[in-house]
Amino acid sequence: MRSDLVYVGTYTRTGKSEGIYVYRRDPETGALEHLHTTREVDPSFLTFSPDKRFLFAVSETQQYEGRESGSVVAYRIDQETGALTFLNRQPTLGGDPCHLITDPTGRYVIVANHEAGNVAVLPVEPDGTLRPASDLRQHEGSGPGPTQKGPHAHYVSMDPTGRFVLVNDKGIDKVMIYRLDLATGKLIPHDPPFARLHPGAAPRHLAFHPNGRYVYVIGEADLTITAFAYDGERGAMSEIHYVSTVPAGATGQRMSTAQVLIEPTGRYIYVSNRGHDTIAIFAIDQETGRLTPVGHEPTQGRTPRNFAIDPAGRYLYAANQNSDTIVQFEIDGETGRLAATGRVTQVGAPVCIIFS
Repeated sequence: MRSDLVYVGTYTRTGKSEGIYVYRRDPETGALEHLHTTREVDPSFLTFSPDKRFLFAVSETQQYEGRESGSVVAYRIDQETGALTFLNRQPTLGGDPCHLITDPTGRYVIVANHEAGNVAVLPVEPDGTLRPASDLRQHEGSGPGPTQKGPHAHYVSMDPTGRFVLVNDKGIDKVMIYRLDLATGKLIPHDPPFARLHPGAAPRHLAFHPNGRYVYVIGEADLTITAFAYDGERGAMSEIHYVSTVPAGATGQRMSTAQVLIEPTGRYIYVSNRGHDTIAIFAIDQETGRLTPVGHEPTQGRTPRNFAIDPAGRYLYAANQNSDTIVQFEIDGETGRLAATGRVTQVGAPVCIIFS
């Protein structure tokens, strides 16, 4: 697969986008050139198969085939042009699927269903088509916040060892920990079965440090980032500390965190703040995992639901969902700070950016 392709998932519910957008990225300037558009309903999050022959997208709906469910769509990727060919789709068995991954073997897609608070596993055939779910793991519980009356699975990740599946559930203030049985496609609760965050955090996304010893979890509701030490042998998380992602006294409409990423050297971590409409920057202590605030960079748009860092760590692309732009920033490798390049890509309601 070409190494200069960028795929963007969007919300079509706004009437401003048509589905999945494919761009060519200039390797020097990072500029994006539109190549293809694939029509799909609310393909908010995307993921590749490990060999990048296939792309999988959630269709983030609450109803599918007459039941509470979204769906996952499978596409074959043209290795020269990046164009997508529809293969098939399967229900996720829960409403509003909002994130998905493939396991390291490429045999399973794992998807988080926000409304139902559950996690589904869908087997993948060698030709990239999806089979019906092989497992559905239902979360239980609630939290103290107004949006925590029940479970809301929101993010799925494999740990760096490839042995454990971590699922952020923002309704119950837990990161659930599973093992994936490759023979059966079942999620097996681990021991310990979860890591707990402080009450009301509403854990949304997480990011592993490149050294595998730390993992960082953002709280959607209280705009925090919590640092954990991670034991890859035991599959266990131990809290180090947590800090705010916005300055003291910050104001904005419906403020919440959205995305967290670490640049490739592991020295700096970034968090998007919706409502405040900034990217928060923290330095990571390589010996302790603790975070020190560096600053905040406005995203030059509204509601930065997602952002992405290119594989070389040179550029950060902020997807401003409610102003229909992707704004490019250059990353200062010494300080971690961001500087706008002046390059802005117009796309309706961008939600997810992934690089080939």
